[in-house]
Amino acid sequence: MSQHPTESKRLLSQTIAEWACALKYEHLSPEAIQAAKLFWFDSIGCALGGSQQDDAKILLKHYRAMSGSDGGGKGNATVFVSGFKTNPVDAAFLNGHMIRAMDYNDIYWKADPCHPSDLIAAPLALCESEGLNGRDLIVATIIAYEIEMRLCEVGRPGVREYGWHHATLSAFAAPVAAGRVLNLTPEQMVSAIGISAARTFCPGAVTAGKLTNMKNTVDPWAGRMGAESALLARDGFSGPEHIIDGKEGLFAVFHHVQYKGQPATFDGEALVQDLPHSKDSHYRILDCGMKSFPIEALSHAPLTAMMKTVKEHKIKADDVKEIKVEVIARAADILGDPHKYRPDSKETADHSLPYSLAVGLVDSMVTPLQFKEERVRDKALIPIMDKVKVVANDEFEALFPKFQPSRVTITTNDGKSHSTRVDVPKGDPRDPMTEEEIAVKFTALGGDVIGKEQCKKLQAFIMSIETAKNLGELFELTTAR
Repeated sequence: MSQHPTESKRLLSQTIAEWACALKYEHLSPEAIQAAKLFWFDSIGCALGGSQQDDAKILLKHYRAMSGSDGGGKGNATVFVSGFKTNPVDAAFLNGHMIRAMDYNDIYWKADPCHPSDLIAAPLALCESEGLNGRDLIVATIIAYEIEMRLCEVGRPGVREYGWHHATLSAFAAPVAAGRVLNLTPEQMVSAIGISAARTFCPGAVTAGKLTNMKNTVDPWAGRMGAESALLARDGFSGPEHIIDGKEGLFAVFHHVQYKGQPATFDGEALVQDLPHSKDSHYRILDCGMKSFPIEALSHAPLTAMMKTVKEHKIKADDVKEIKVEVIARAADILGDPHKYRPDSKETADHSLPYSLAVGLVDSMVTPLQFKEERVRDKALIPIMDKVKVVANDEFEALFPKFQPSRVTITTNDGKSHSTRVDVPKGDPRDPMTEEEIAVKFTALGGDVIGKEQCKKLQAFIMSIETAKNLGELFELTTAR
């Protein structure tokens, strides 16, 4: 019998699956465990705030209607805030979307960007539906971060550079975390990866130009596919094992793409090199950052630079003649295109450097309040946005992604200029947010949703989640009374 072509080499999905299936809580470093808890603390805070967004309300209404119940619903998985009971696939999506809805959750950016917390609602929903404990959730969370972040490192260049969204990569990571919760065999997990990734390639249009509700939906949808694919694989459904590095898989498809005269490539060896397996290993979750502002990641350094300049020199909005923002080329492209000078939605505004800087200058802060519809549509901000000039800086390009350099120069009406450069925004692992700082963000997002006292109880539960025998109390505490 002739050998199947894909049997002639060891495929990357097989290596990833075997690693994920073998990883146990006892193998994790204390630092990685603590990071997982902090990211859950940050993510659930984002979800509480995200539950109040219009798109989250639309989705909850839709899925309630689809379930045939506008009331409590039936199922073995719970949706944050509402307490709606449904199946774990839909719960994974709804909770994942809430985490993502405000664009306030974590961030990692190498060759490609990603928000690993977009994926962790899937293992959470499966842990609840399967009756598993806090340690099971921590293992799956660390796996989600590890694979998602590695996928964002191996492109040359990243898929974002040739017009695809990073949710394309999330579809490869999500089933690995979900499959670990379900205790899949390596063969089943390989199928889960194939099922999920085959269905979830996403073009970059969702974050290009005028933005819509889909901007914050495509990654949670990849998480949803991860949960469903893992469940299907457990039941024996098969998927292509060669979806990453085999015939017409991820690497082969994108190798046809030309970027600056060269074919796009991937470093497959780097994807699986030195996968962590012990307390002494380095886990990628330690390299992920958090957001101190509810805006696109590459906006953080320039906004920080502007706010420092304004504070130091006591500059008022009426004093400003021009705000020159020097950033890397992709930041200028994503955050400074013409649509970003006239945002008409939260989704476009939080990806707009002109808006973020203008509203920060006028309001002296950039919080979720600055992205309410009435503020985004305030025409009084237009003259100030028009003073913002976003330009690409070749020098900064060479420093990215190790640094996220930005220089903001404010020229005032009296002819004076003041410049500030920021390379590492607050929330970066080199300037991390502490538990206390996350708690301030958490209460600001969740205090009006579930109450400040419940926020404190939720913090205590999350930060000791490794001791939880089940996750029922977590969902009780995330439900509004």
